[in-house]
Amino acid sequence: MEQVITSRKNPLLQQVRKLLSSRKAREEAGLYAADGIKLLAEAVRYCPGLDTVILSEGVEAELPENVRLIRVPEDVMASVSPMETPQGALFLCRLPEKKAFVPTPGMLLLDGIQDPGNLGTILRTADALDIPAALLDGCADPYSHKVVRASMGAVFRVQPVLTTWEEVSEKCRQAGIPVGVTALSPRAKDLRQAELRTMAVVIGSEGRGVRQEILDSADAELIIPMNPHCESLNAAVAAAIVLWQMKQ
Repeated sequence: MEQVITSRKNPLLQQVRKLLSSRKAREEAGLYAADGIKLLAEAVRYCPGLDTVILSEGVEAELPENVRLIRVPEDVMASVSPMETPQGALFLCRLPEKKAFVPTPGMLLLDGIQDPGNLGTILRTADALDIPAALLDGCADPYSHKVVRASMGAVFRVQPVLTTWEEVSEKCRQAGIPVGVTALSPRAKDLRQAELRTMAVVIGSEGRGVRQEILDSADAELIIPMNPHCESLNAAVAAAIVLWQMKQ
């Protein structure tokens, strides 16, 4: 049974606005918001926590029976949607319970990836290549609507694991998994000559690269060979190259 909302000040719509803009609000409510018809279809297929769907008049979607459906006029949707041209679909999902970090040979570790587009693209690529990825301190919220959109639904299919460098360092050491870091240094090894399938590889943030404390304690430094006049690569592109090499 669907419910019709016509007021922009409706409490549910006010909550959606908060969920779209605030990580704290998401964590307090145990919910996150996303937008788009294609993403909704992915959530219907893969996200067990799909909770509430808000559709503009005239927009249709096949939903599970237990999902709450709200219908709103187009102008009300436009007042809530974060998109300049709303597709007519917003939805809320329950945040999953925190998943424990389990070290795995041939996994990706993300350190301080703050750009939502980069983080979502990396999660999407890791999902496509079936490589586990974990987020260290300082990364963007994987459940912000920008990351969810850039991931093209990867966060529905593979739950992002949040951890700390301290936990990663200790558990990788116990498991005998060497940690490699991507770094622009004279001693860095061409990643084509490294056994990435046996390692956990850290990709650093867009601005500062991998944190010094991780560089200091890593087992290997790795470099992506490139034209000498190029200083660096976009974090998502660098991650894609590392992920591809892990499969070789």
